[in-house]
Amino acid sequence: MTIVKIPPSQSHRLLPLLHQVHDLHLMHQPDRYAPLPEDRDMIAHLQTWLSQHDIHALGFEKGGALLGYTIIEIENRDATPFRASETRAMVHHICVDSEQRRQGIGLALLEAARAMLREAGGQVLAITYAEFNSASAGLVERAGLRPVMHFAEWRSDN
Repeated sequence: MTIVKIPPSQSHRLLPLLHQVHDLHLMHQPDRYAPLPEDRDMIAHLQTWLSQHDIHALGFEKGGALLGYTIIEIENRDATPFRASETRAMVHHICVDSEQRRQGIGLALLEAARAMLREAGGQVLAITYAEFNSASAGLVERAGLRPVMHFAEWRSDN
């Protein structure tokens, strides 16, 4: 079992897991999420995204199989009159194969993200997760992250 960096050229490896997590979001919030485009278009999107210097994909491999992944962004946030400057790792995606959950894979991925953050001199590991996603909520709590705010939105019918 190994944590590996997934380069843009291997974006296609993320698709099966991305479909799992996106299908869950689409099922619970169909007005918020669109169906994913064709795989080739998703691969192109992921390759472009992962090519940005501050975006990193980490994977959890076992026997060559990708059992989980996370995509994080290392953000250098300037100070404002309202808060101090900080470097944070924003977790944009995290997914563990549905058959492999509750085995420490998500925790290992978040710890790898935390290590990458420390290496960048950062102070904050941040993540958002959907209200319906109790698995993500449990993972975040087990990883020692604590809620600091709630995010709410209104959507028009148009």
